[in-house]
Amino acid sequence: MTTANKITILRILLIPFFVVEMIYYVHTGNETCRFAGLLSFAVASILDGVDGYIARHYNQWSELGTILDPLADKLLLVSAIVVLSFDNSPHLGQLPFWLTGTIIGRDLLLGIGAVVVRLVVGTITVRPRLTGKIATVLQMVVVIWLLLEWDGWRAAGWLKIVELGAGLFTAASGLLYIWDGSQQLGAHPASLPAGKK
Repeated sequence: MTTANKITILRILLIPFFVVEMIYYVHTGNETCRFAGLLSFAVASILDGVDGYIARHYNQWSELGTILDPLADKLLLVSAIVVLSFDNSPHLGQLPFWLTGTIIGRDLLLGIGAVVVRLVVGTITVRPRLTGKIATVLQMVVVIWLLLEWDGWRAAGWLKIVELGAGLFTAASGLLYIWDGSQQLGAHPASLPAGKK
């Protein structure tokens, strides 16, 4: 249990706190709840960089960390996106369903694909791509934008542009990961016709 893994676990523990605070805010309009939810989301997002830096800088890479770190990222973003997909008016804005569907659909496909590759090939090689990192950043920007209630900017159409960018980069990163997975499957003997093995 390295320091980096402890920070990752702290990030996971912040997720239910964030969800509960946002639900309380939607039902009560209490600004303290919104601030607490926003703060917990921001801290969990910042700690994502901190645990990665510690793992690299102090050579604390572990197999547990390679599972927990992306899991914490997905749980944080998906929980925020699901909460913001409901009609939370008049307190919070709402994410468009197409963006929610794109993000959750991509994550489901990647999860299923990872299991298939692992079962067939035995190991899976994940190549982090710039499109995936940009997609994650844009998704976080959209969530924070809604939590900050920047109504004036949203009316000007800036939020729509960020949402569109998040959707496009999410879809593109998903297609690239699917391509990588199909390449790994295609290179394995189990994918060859019976006569060519």
